[in-house]
Amino acid sequence: MTTLADTELAPLLPALIRLRHDLHAHPELGFAEHRTAAVVAAELRTLGLEVHEGIGQTGVVGVLRKGRGSANVGLRADMDALPMDECSGVAHASTHAGAHHGCGHDGHTSMLLGAARVLAGRDFDGTVNFIFQPAEEGLGGARAMVEDGLFERFPCDAVYALHNWPALPLGTAQTRPGPIMAAADRFDIVIRGRGGHAAQPHTTPDAILAAGHLVSQLHAIVSRRIDPVESAVLSITRIEGGHTHNVLPAEVKLTGTVRSFDPASQDIIEAALRQVAEGVALASGTTIAIDYLRYYPATINHAAEAHVALEAAAASGLQAETAPAPAFTSEDFAFMLQARPGAYLWLGQGRGGDDRPLHHPAYDFNDDALAHGVRWLVTVAEQQLRRR
Repeated sequence: MTTLADTELAPLLPALIRLRHDLHAHPELGFAEHRTAAVVAAELRTLGLEVHEGIGQTGVVGVLRKGRGSANVGLRADMDALPMDECSGVAHASTHAGAHHGCGHDGHTSMLLGAARVLAGRDFDGTVNFIFQPAEEGLGGARAMVEDGLFERFPCDAVYALHNWPALPLGTAQTRPGPIMAAADRFDIVIRGRGGHAAQPHTTPDAILAAGHLVSQLHAIVSRRIDPVESAVLSITRIEGGHTHNVLPAEVKLTGTVRSFDPASQDIIEAALRQVAEGVALASGTTIAIDYLRYYPATINHAAEAHVALEAAAASGLQAETAPAPAFTSEDFAFMLQARPGAYLWLGQGRGGDDRPLHHPAYDFNDDALAHGVRWLVTVAEQQLRRR
């Protein structure tokens, strides 16, 4: 394996930065990444790769084969933007109202295209599948690709992905065997009374009072139902009800999320949430309906592949560290790791000072991280192929 030198990578960076800025200026939401997918496909074809489009709706896979080896590896980047307005003030800011690359997927896509450029000009023995995934932001694009036959059509002995991480300094990388990102559940609760005059609360079940009791009791579930050695979070994120000062509303809506790493904890929390709601409904005279969705499983790294990811980080010049703990944010790469061995890496991009966090309206990917990401992707692919 030949280390990717600055002299080899430097000539590619200006074009990658221009590409990243173009993608940032033209963000597209999940399963609507038509322009982005077309840009990706065109770039892969220019490199001479075999290109497959429309996988999992708007996903793209580029296949690069070299030599006669049967080993294969998958490298994945996500392409979608967030449904939010941008207020970064950068010259390449979003030109689409209500869409913003506030999570850096424009950077991930650009890094993977950069890795394809490098690997297309290198000699190795095996196959690299470049997986450009749609709809990571809550819509399960990874699951859509897997269900569309991703790994049957494009076999991967292992699959790898990275995510930029503003909380880590530029030039560092972290991952860990086992859990790296949390499972994500969503619940929507509707509390119904009959509605009535605020001056006559005795005439109607009070949905707002019931909501107050429910919020208080739900926030006690993790501390009183989950083993303290386990980690979980339950948060109420929205309360909606009422229109004026002198009317008790007939309906109050609550929305929230649960994050956890252990399926048993998921089961306990969901069951407890339903039990608590039943008790509040009985005590308040209201009716309570619950819609509970487990939309992303926990992202669980395989031990051997996590080791490969850290080895590749060190070999590519990064300060490679074992992550001290998983994050409570979620990632639908989890579906790919349920189907194939692999690992997920956090790539530092912090500049120091006022780094905007992911999903912030003024966030912008740090272009200085592009070279680090390309190096890691190239190195992990070559290390994986060498090991097989």
